[in-house]
Amino acid sequence: MAQNATIHKVELSISDMDRHYYETHKLTVAKHPSETDERLMVRIVAFAMNAHEHLEMTKGLSTDDEPDIWQKSLSGELDVWVALGLPSDKVIRQSCGKAAKVVVYPYGGRTAEMWWDKIKGSTTRFDNLHVVNFSQADTGALAKLANRSMKLQVNIQDGDVMVSADDGVVYMTPVNWKGAA
Repeated sequence: MAQNATIHKVELSISDMDRHYYETHKLTVAKHPSETDERLMVRIVAFAMNAHEHLEMTKGLSTDDEPDIWQKSLSGELDVWVALGLPSDKVIRQSCGKAAKVVVYPYGGRTAEMWWDKIKGSTTRFDNLHVVNFSQADTGALAKLANRSMKLQVNIQDGDVMVSADDGVVYMTPVNWKGAA
């Protein structure tokens, strides 16, 4: 955890009709000083979209060789590697070699589209890679829900995501750029 990290307490209730996963997770999420509310909330939604009893947040921005979220098997192998933003093709290649499933959640509108256009050709050989984009409008609305103490309800059905909190509701339509996440 970064020395000046801001701690967020999150009660995350997930109803994922696509995967038949229904659970509430109590998360303590450290927000790195350089992390925006938008990235923090994308991280929480990414957690919800990959939720599993063994899924956990990592040190994230504080550590170069760890993803933002991971799931390890009982014997310590990396089952799922979840990264946010625009990782280099080198980072993607290394991640795909380390984990059974790698999911990248780029965001940022046109910047994310340019990143994907640049690296998508080098990702064709990775069958374990999934790239799921969020629109800038969706992540901007999501950032407005950020709070130090949050009770979030995330509903996932037919690939669409609804995030609700006391302050409002955000409807998101993730777009699969590679693989089926």
